Amino acid sequence: MLLKKKALPVIKNKKIDLFTPELQQRWLALSILIVVVIIIFLIVILPLITKKIELSEVKNNFVVKLQQYERILANKDVVSTNMANITNEHKSQGYFNSQETDALASAEMQEFIKKAIVDAGGQLSSTQALPVSSDDNFNKITVRVRMTGNSEALRAVLYKIETSEPLIIIDQIDIRPMRGTRNRMTRQIESSNELNINFQAVSFMRKPA
Repeated sequence: MLLKKKALPVIKNKKIDLFTPELQQRWLALSILIVVVIIIFLIVILPLITKKIELSEVKNNFVVKLQQYERILANKDVVSTNMANITNEHKSQGYFNSQETDALASAEMQEFIKKAIVDAGGQLSSTQALPVSSDDNFNKITVRVRMTGNSEALRAVLYKIETSEPLIIIDQIDIRPMRGTRNRMTRQIESSNELNINFQAVSFMRKPA
């Protein structure tokens, strides 16, 4: 007996429609949500992140400066001691005139130069105190000197002045040979070893505090 085959039901593929009004509304809502999130990120979150980075950099700079100031303060006593030592060293070396007034300092320098010329065998023609000039924290005491003497006397005077205490500096020196004298017997002019010497001597005083 032959069995009849049953016909199997044919299942057709059902096409899913992605563009139904319901799905379109969902996609639109999702897109709007994404746009809103991006806008919130750009307007609120990103500036906060940027500001935080800036504040972090500022904080780091303050920390570095604070560490520098701490190192400076740690060395404050050493620096103060060194400055005091330098000041005392300058005072002990006697570079500056210690007279109370410019006039006294000028008179002291003129007397010192006069003695140096006489001791060297020269002759002092004149001394003249020039107006005091200021340079930073110091007053310059200047004396113009005219003298005569031979080269040995000049060398001794310059050495005495330049090794003096307080410090004296020679400035604008002018050296000229003196005119020789005429021999009465030969009527010839004999050369002279004497020199006419003009120079300025400069000393320094601290300005009153």
